[in-house]
Amino acid sequence: METIFTTDRVRPLLKKVRHFVQTELIPLEKGFSHHQLDELIPLLEQKRQQVKAAGLWGLHLPKEEGRSGPLGHGLTLCEFGQISEELAHAPFFGHYVFGCQAPDIGNSELLHQFASPDIKERYLTPLLEGDIRSCFSMTEPEFAGSNPTRMATSAVRDGNDYVINGRKWFTSSADGAAFAIVMVVTNPEADQHRRASMIVVPTDTPGFSIERNIPVFGDVGQGWFSHAEVTYTNCRVPVSNLIGEEGMGFRLAQERLGPGRIHHCMRWIGNAEKALDLLCKRAATREIDDNIMLGEKQFIQDFIAESRADIDASRLYVLNTAHMIDKVGAANVREAVSAIKFFVANSFLRVLDRAIQVHGALGITDDTVLSAMYRHERGARIWDGADEVHKQNLASSILKKYGLDVKKKARELQEFRRMMAAEQL
Repeated sequence: METIFTTDRVRPLLKKVRHFVQTELIPLEKGFSHHQLDELIPLLEQKRQQVKAAGLWGLHLPKEEGRSGPLGHGLTLCEFGQISEELAHAPFFGHYVFGCQAPDIGNSELLHQFASPDIKERYLTPLLEGDIRSCFSMTEPEFAGSNPTRMATSAVRDGNDYVINGRKWFTSSADGAAFAIVMVVTNPEADQHRRASMIVVPTDTPGFSIERNIPVFGDVGQGWFSHAEVTYTNCRVPVSNLIGEEGMGFRLAQERLGPGRIHHCMRWIGNAEKALDLLCKRAATREIDDNIMLGEKQFIQDFIAESRADIDASRLYVLNTAHMIDKVGAANVREAVSAIKFFVANSFLRVLDRAIQVHGALGITDDTVLSAMYRHERGARIWDGADEVHKQNLASSILKKYGLDVKKKARELQEFRRMMAAEQL
């Protein structure tokens, strides 16, 4: 849908992307399930070549020369967000076919901004070309994933190498990835926000092991639709694989999450548009009595109206946030970056739930894409920090402007409790 943020540069690209998605990708969805991904991969590779031939590959990238020719269109985050929504109309492979699927898009942005020339040559360039995939390895099963300052996986310096030991899970897309960006503790005695670093670890490094793909709602994913549990056992990589400087891990995570939330949210909005489209088609064609259609019922009309408002409000909120990130940087719009995450996730899941409900028993089968979308996206309210954490952070930030520093008082109370416990010992 065109908005006030639709520029003359992105408008023709949106038209081309929309046509490709509708004619080349959506027909592949019929009867699709994650278990059929192996059968589809050769066909999807052909589609990727078509995208490259059409000059639509890597639309999120800055204009630069790749090994096989020019890459990217230099789109702003706000402009690419609108592309991302269109790609999400083919929920399971739209972004992959256009070379901008998660977590590769976030990893490529991170490497482009902070990696050394050597890392860019060895890992970033083939990633941008679509020759390899990557994964992001931060969350650990022993610690709350919403707090990236707490982790046990360590990287100890040994000469010109780091030796990495630890266990991660929900390392998304590790299955088939060529390398991981892993967040590790390199400076255990430093301040909590300077303890961690990010390091590139090739997945063929001895000691890197995918223990399992974690079942989500009973669905064991594969390829870029997977969440792996990974162990690092005396995993040795060169110090030159460090991204940025030691102790920058937390900052890099925050830099990655700002644009990353725009990507997530615009994808959810595209998914929601697809769910609403299926809802409306069902409501307009499902006869529930003699010549009475489901859509004639007032509560179904309420579903449709509420869904339209949910989606349109989400879109403008996210694009405005993306526009502000383009202008002043993610650090200066932290409140909006937190707010869009829980606002859009909930809006999307409401629309998706309504679509499933309108389809009745059909909606929970794999005869439509709705159940697969639900399995894959219920985590929207958990990924990148649970809703409750974002709401607490947003409220704390707002209250601070009124003179109430909630976080400071919590830290003081925690320190007091530690002192009391020490005295009792």
